[in-house]
Amino acid sequence: MSVSNKDEWRSKAKGIVKAEIALRNLEYADVVEKLKEIGIEETPQNLSNKISRGAFGADFMLQVLTAIGCHQINL
Repeated sequence: MSVSNKDEWRSKAKGIVKAEIALRNLEYADVVEKLKEIGIEETPQNLSNKISRGAFGADFMLQVLTAIGCHQINL
């Protein structure tokens, strides 16, 4: 996989997570609290860093989407 191709996929993943958070009018601090409710410990800064990079695993993406109540995404 070329670097630019990898960057495109990371950008898409980042966009999906950011959009779903924004659709629910949540701040990263809110997301951190919701993650804590499902047993995931993050700090707002850590969350921001992961999302900004777009380089996170599917497990992290599913944890965030589940925590914020996202049950369906459009690609």
